[in-house]
Amino acid sequence: MVAGRLPAVRAGRMVSLLLLLQNRGKLSAARLAAELGVTARTVYRDIEALSAAGVPIYAETGPSGGYRLLEGYRTRLTGLTADEAESLFLTGLPEPAAELGLGAQVAAAELKLTAALPTPYRDASTRIRQRFHLDAPGWYSEAEPVPLLTAVAEALWRDRVIEIRYRRWSPEPGVVTRRLHPLGLVLKAGVWYLVAARRNQPRIYKVSSIQRSRTLPEKAERPEGFELSAFWRAHVEGYEEAEETETALIRLSPQGIAALPDLLGPRAARLARRTLTGEDAEGWRRARIPMESVPHAAAGLLKLGVDAQALEPAALVAHLTATVRAMAGLYPGG
Repeated sequence: MVAGRLPAVRAGRMVSLLLLLQNRGKLSAARLAAELGVTARTVYRDIEALSAAGVPIYAETGPSGGYRLLEGYRTRLTGLTADEAESLFLTGLPEPAAELGLGAQVAAAELKLTAALPTPYRDASTRIRQRFHLDAPGWYSEAEPVPLLTAVAEALWRDRVIEIRYRRWSPEPGVVTRRLHPLGLVLKAGVWYLVAARRNQPRIYKVSSIQRSRTLPEKAERPEGFELSAFWRAHVEGYEEAEETETALIRLSPQGIAALPDLLGPRAARLARRTLTGEDAEGWRRARIPMESVPHAAAGLLKLGVDAQALEPAALVAHLTATVRAMAGLYPGG
């Protein structure tokens, strides 16, 4: 049976198998199965089908054996599908690609690109992949669960309006319903953000805070002249320079002040130092720190332990009070 008569899924897998052997040389059945996400038995069947179709694959036996293509054989099956081409921008970000449901397309696109490159460039791309790796999340942090990311990304790609239920923390904590025109998705320090227009004004929504999403048939509209990277850059610059909005008032011990750069980051430390008051009777000083959200600020302050006390806003104080009480209940005498 030739590849053109095979079901689409199997045909695509066999092309990937062929390109793996072409790009990497000899590979064992176990390694091919792991790369393709199938069983070794499936690999054996696919290799038999390719051999029957005239592809010169042969096996090498022994402990270091495996399958390889006849020396000099090159396939021309390097054309990218539309989905693979669209996923190329994520070829260096395998985990975000998987979160968006594009992991298979990215892997296939990389294989086909590598196969299409002249040998010197192909060798260079392999060397780069072996020597450089992008790990977006910060230390000691895990990616937040974003179960609705794929649905939001699909609406964005299709230019469709979405209606979301969203948990916000300011100006008033609570769950709100919003009808949005998606404009882009941004991955910042391991966190996904949706940029979307509401009342023709671009706004930013944390994807993990979206509780429900419904794609509407209405076509989304993009503000004239909107450019995602420029908007995000301006937002980051404005956020990092802001001093009066979205801040929390805290008390700090001398040890807490010294630990700010390491535990809350340089931006929080800069703002705190600019707003420090004089010492009180206990030697503590008041300061303001940036507050992206109540949970985010609370998590940072908990790192400072007994060397920091939140004073406002009330939502932050309440959140920390509930958290500390819950933590105390976990220990004897709490």
